[in-house]
Amino acid sequence: MCVGGRLYGAGVQLRYRYRVYPTPGQQDMLVRSFGCARVVFNDALRARQDAYAAGVRLSDTAVQKQVVTEAKRTPARVWLGEVSSVVLVQACQDARRAYRNWFESLSGKRKGRRVGAPRFRSRKDTRQSIRLTRNGFSVRDNRTLYIAKVGELKVAWSRELPSEPSSVTVIKDSAGRYFASFVVETTDEPMPELDSEVGIDLGLTTFAVLSDGKVIESPKFFRRAERKLRKAQQNLSRKEKGSNNRAKARIKVARAHARVADARSEWAHTQSTMIIRENQAVFVEDLCVAGLARTRLAKSVHDAGWAMFTRLLEEKAARYGRTFVKVDRWFPSSQLCSVCGVRDGRKPLSVRVWTCLGCGVVHDRDLNAARNILAAGRAERRNACGETVSLPA
Repeated sequence: MCVGGRLYGAGVQLRYRYRVYPTPGQQDMLVRSFGCARVVFNDALRARQDAYAAGVRLSDTAVQKQVVTEAKRTPARVWLGEVSSVVLVQACQDARRAYRNWFESLSGKRKGRRVGAPRFRSRKDTRQSIRLTRNGFSVRDNRTLYIAKVGELKVAWSRELPSEPSSVTVIKDSAGRYFASFVVETTDEPMPELDSEVGIDLGLTTFAVLSDGKVIESPKFFRRAERKLRKAQQNLSRKEKGSNNRAKARIKVARAHARVADARSEWAHTQSTMIIRENQAVFVEDLCVAGLARTRLAKSVHDAGWAMFTRLLEEKAARYGRTFVKVDRWFPSSQLCSVCGVRDGRKPLSVRVWTCLGCGVVHDRDLNAARNILAAGRAERRNACGETVSLPA
């Protein structure tokens, strides 16, 4: 499954994730690798924190030498030699990147939301992972994934890799499943240009209403599975802490949540791909999902998955030569008449149909908002190209 990407040089870097099935012996070796990577990551963070507190400038090479090379020779860390050195080096590099992301976020060099200080990894985390570069793994001719000091892992190849992977991350999720996430570079050709453009109004009752009149119903994956999730959580709460039965019950809860998350992700991929294929330009309102998730609608907002859906639209638009624009979140899409442009004031969510006071047209609230988003998105797009465009007065 393709799980996301970013622009890189002339192509796009994407992650292709596949399910892997290690044997019991390989699972034991992977658990050791997860633990060693966690220890090296924490040691590297601690070394940088101590150096920063003492006012000493510590290079990346010095940190790696201290927490990997020299640590293997000590009795307290001699077991680091049981796993691949590539795993340890990449864990050290992950700590370096986390520290740099924090400093660049503080200085404003890093764009996006503010990144906090890196935290130590815990052995109690139910999700563990290791990362390897090309000298630590290979895809064999028998279609297995070879991991250094682990062996050949059976892979469920749902699709072919488009190019030679540059790195792989082996993940064990909360449900006890194992995945291999490959980083590959693709140079996809842009899709044929179309004349159609669409504005999208996202909602909770219906997931989305498009400006061309199409309605995408909300699947409500969490709501449909809520009763099973509640039963599984109640069963977990009755188990004694630290017992094997509690560990088994926790796995059942994690698997129930994983089924919901996987269904939502697959559905979002399908819908976003369809919209990108059928439209040359896509315009979406820039919703403050984090703010809405703190209201009484939080459960429904999280269940809808707006942020994931818009992220997939943006990534696929960049990948296939489409245009994606986010309209300002303060744009009054539900207050304007899409026919004459008269602003009719705020309306409660219970009002689904309203009549314009200017021209007398009866509007469906969501369809009218989608058409206004389309008009505003076109205006922003043309203004960005140097044209002068204004919305209807």
